[in-house]
Amino acid sequence: MNEQRKTPLHDLHVELGARMVPFAGYSMPVQFPLGVKKEHEHTRQACGLFDVSHMGQVVLRGPNPAEALETLVPSDLVGLAEGGQRYGLLTSEQGGILDDLMIVNGGDHLYLVVNAACKDQDIAHLKRGLADHDIEVLDRGLLALQGPQAAAVMQRLCPAACELVFMQHARCMIDGIEVWVSRSGYTGEDGFEISVPADATETLARRLLSEPEVEAIGLGARDSLRLEAGLCLYGHDLDTSTTPVEAGLIWAIGKPRRRGGERPGGFPGADIILHQVAEKDHRRKRVGLLGEGRAPVREGAELFDDQGQSVGVVCSGGFGPSVGRPVAMGYVSIEQAELGQVVQAQVRGKRLPMTVTRMPFVTPGYHRG
Repeated sequence: MNEQRKTPLHDLHVELGARMVPFAGYSMPVQFPLGVKKEHEHTRQACGLFDVSHMGQVVLRGPNPAEALETLVPSDLVGLAEGGQRYGLLTSEQGGILDDLMIVNGGDHLYLVVNAACKDQDIAHLKRGLADHDIEVLDRGLLALQGPQAAAVMQRLCPAACELVFMQHARCMIDGIEVWVSRSGYTGEDGFEISVPADATETLARRLLSEPEVEAIGLGARDSLRLEAGLCLYGHDLDTSTTPVEAGLIWAIGKPRRRGGERPGGFPGADIILHQVAEKDHRRKRVGLLGEGRAPVREGAELFDDQGQSVGVVCSGGFGPSVGRPVAMGYVSIEQAELGQVVQAQVRGKRLPMTVTRMPFVTPGYHRG
């Protein structure tokens, strides 16, 4: 076994009493003494600070980084304004999803944030596909400040960041530290993701935690928050056997990249993916599922129709503290994907009813201006 890697905040987490667990090759805090439920609720009501320094941060430079990266992702990057951020997908020749990522137009470069569990293979994939471009893997910390009071905190520390709207990015200063800030996150709330030099990460984290609204939040609450927000987790809701269309991520395929667009196709698996977009020719779909009672329905639970036929499987699930009910996402056959359909989830020998419902399960708090 390889030794678990540590983020720049490892010692601070231990000092704060975190329960540390292995995650994506790193030692990460799953919860703090506040506990998962209260951490979740605090983020929804006030402001939580998450360590996401295990994520991969990459800068792509070259003659035309936006055009180049469009050969690997179906996003419209040529049309992305400087300072804009866009959600993207790395696709395979079979139309599956290799990873999802965030892409920022930094002017003369692109700044990418990729998932921790996939970052080594993502970087190798980028280097193979973009051999004529420079790919720099950054040694930086990454913090996420999330919740309805995040802007009040940032107004005191970095007023310029509060001028951003959802999915915009800028470089700012906080207490003499140059940071890269995007107004985005993974909780469904307003918030900021802050890239910071590795050696300044702990200083900035302590500064943020000194604000009265801010509590340290672990991976447990991060997962329940993103689930209520209907956001995918790679390796659970997305994988190489799933296309963007099946995953309900058609919106991540830029209109110029679709059939009849200005730059159609040109990315791995384009024929398969664009056929599914145009013809609605796919057999399953990711849906939201709302349970009854209190019993959570976890990943891997099989789903059945009223005839007892297997129609799908849960990919993420748990109890939604803000919803007050079990919530889940699952892949079901197209016939079962209509809103209001009821499926039965197999849980410890019992079948529990779940209703196909819209996502997100909570009202998003994104600051759109």
